[in-house]
Amino acid sequence: QVQLVESGGGLVQPGGSLRLSCAASGFPFSMYAMSWHRQAPGRSRELVARVESGGGRTTYADSVKGRFTISKDNAKKMVYLEMNSLKPEDTAVYYCNARNYGYGTDYWGQGTQVTVSS
Repeated sequence: QVQLVESGGGLVQPGGSLRLSCAASGFPFSMYAMSWHRQAPGRSRELVARVESGGGRTTYADSVKGRFTISKDNAKKMVYLEMNSLKPEDTAVYYCNARNYGYGTDYWGQGTQVTVSS
C-alpha cells in the first residue's frame, strides 16, 4: 500500500538546522511531484517547498526562500527538506505530499514535529 514516512523532526534552537526525510513506497515515485507542507497550531496547512517529478524544478514559499532546500532522489524513493537558519515561526508539523495531476492522486504522510525554541 502507499506509504509516506517522515522523519528528522525535533527540537532545535533558533539559527539551527534540521534535515527532514520522507521515505516513499507503494506508488511510482519517479512520476510524482513531491512537496513539504507545514501546519502550525491554529493555522491552516501551507506549502513550504515543491519539487517536480524529475527532481529538477523547485519552488519555495517566500518565508523559507534562501533557508530551505528540497531535493528528490528517485533511485532511493526519498525526498528531503534541508532547513537552515531556523526561526521560531518555523515551528509546525511538517508533512510530506506526493501528487500526480495526470492520475489525480494525492498522498500524505503522517507528519513530523519541528519545534524551534531556545
